[in-house]
Amino acid sequence: MGRAVALRLQAALAAMVTAAAVGVALPMTQASAAAGTATGFATGNGGTTGGAGGQTVRATTGTAIHAALCGRASSSTPITIEVEGTINHGNTSKVSGDSCNTAAGVIELKQISNVTIIGVGSGAVFDQLGIHIREARNIIIRNVTVRNVKKSGSPTSNGGDAIGMESSVRNVWVDHVTLEASGGESEGFDGLFDMKNDTQYVTLSYSILRNSGRGGLIGSSESDRSNGYVTFHHNRYENIDSRTPLLRGGIAHIYNNHYVDLHESGINSRAGGRAKVDNNYFEDSKDVLGTFYTDEAGYWQVGGNIFDNVTWSSPGDENNPAGPNPQSNTSVSIPYPYNLDGATCVPDIVRQTAGANKGLLESGGDCSSPQEPTTPPTDPTDPPTTPPDGSNLSIGAGSDGSSKGGGTSYGNVRDGDMSTYWSPSGSTGDISVKWSSATTIARVVIREASGSAGAIGSWQLVNHDTGAVLKSGSGAGDITFTPTSLKKITFKITGASGTPRVAEFETYAG
Repeated sequence: MGRAVALRLQAALAAMVTAAAVGVALPMTQASAAAGTATGFATGNGGTTGGAGGQTVRATTGTAIHAALCGRASSSTPITIEVEGTINHGNTSKVSGDSCNTAAGVIELKQISNVTIIGVGSGAVFDQLGIHIREARNIIIRNVTVRNVKKSGSPTSNGGDAIGMESSVRNVWVDHVTLEASGGESEGFDGLFDMKNDTQYVTLSYSILRNSGRGGLIGSSESDRSNGYVTFHHNRYENIDSRTPLLRGGIAHIYNNHYVDLHESGINSRAGGRAKVDNNYFEDSKDVLGTFYTDEAGYWQVGGNIFDNVTWSSPGDENNPAGPNPQSNTSVSIPYPYNLDGATCVPDIVRQTAGANKGLLESGGDCSSPQEPTTPPTDPTDPPTTPPDGSNLSIGAGSDGSSKGGGTSYGNVRDGDMSTYWSPSGSTGDISVKWSSATTIARVVIREASGSAGAIGSWQLVNHDTGAVLKSGSGAGDITFTPTSLKKITFKITGASGTPRVAEFETYAG
């Protein structure tokens, strides 16, 4: 049998498995449980929409989840997988296909994009089975329980992580989940929510993390500082030893969480990490904020938090607790809108909303009663919100321009940080991204810095190598054009209503 025929047969078999094991596809209008939109840093970098706009299927086994991924037309074809029942080692096997890269004994979301996994019906429980996200983007996981995932003993899965992300992961929203263990490392468990090796633009919201030695980390070592832009809000951390989270480098926004019974340490910002810690409620815990177990300092901006029966250890060579009277030692700019609940009502709001099988209830902000999520209608004049395929090619590239205003830099448009930006010395000017060798670009996203939205007027996008105009228009946003191989691409601002401030000049192959 020829390879091409074999591959077509393999894909057909995967599709048959999908039809048999997953069930009949449902129209998106029936997938009411998927209402709601991403929040926090997951809204950056093009946004997180998961499987919106694609087929909806039902799965009751891990094998069926893998079959649904493998039955897609491509690894980026949007899909929503509704999960019900207990998913475990006994019903989770590897499925092969061109649109997937799965493995037995773990829910494998590897080298894929545009996927939503959501618990429905009587609930979805991943029992002793972790969820692994690797080299993937635009992933949503909602309304599921993941419990007792081990890295030693039997059975083992996902290195002991309930949910783990690694290797160029972008745009993940995890919402209304319950992540739990039954002990610490000596009992065979590791982290509940881990991110490492270039994982960015992640939000964990309305979730419960409990009964574990380790809540989760951002960065696997002091040298792994390629992660960040992570939001934690309206979560409950309970009976945890440490890492709520551990932040190495990068930026985290941590607000309206309820922390109870943290035994050793809580938010551990170190190795240059910067955390904005707003309106959280810390209760019956120890050393809930600071730099711990290292002499490489981290930083925090605090405001509106309540410390209820919190004890603080004395500073030492490798311990720098923020208390007993925590003060800010940095400032962190947050590029997205958010509504804060007052810390006094956080325990009650979180009790009503956090975790799986809570009806996806959300806070209305300002201590208002929890409410069901809604998906706002799309304004047809808005730029596309589907994240571009692949990595932002501006990261690691070079840049230059026609001029730069005081305190700004050309490099600020390719640093992944919405709080830094480039401005021309006047109201118009050019900014370019460049590579040492020809690179194919088909999509550009221009993001304005906070407070300057609408300043960019008319523009041209130019192939600097040839001078050809690839696209022209007005206003910042999403720009697509015929794929073009070039070494340098220029965004030429020809008109403006004020001083333009370009926070990010993102480039994509597709």
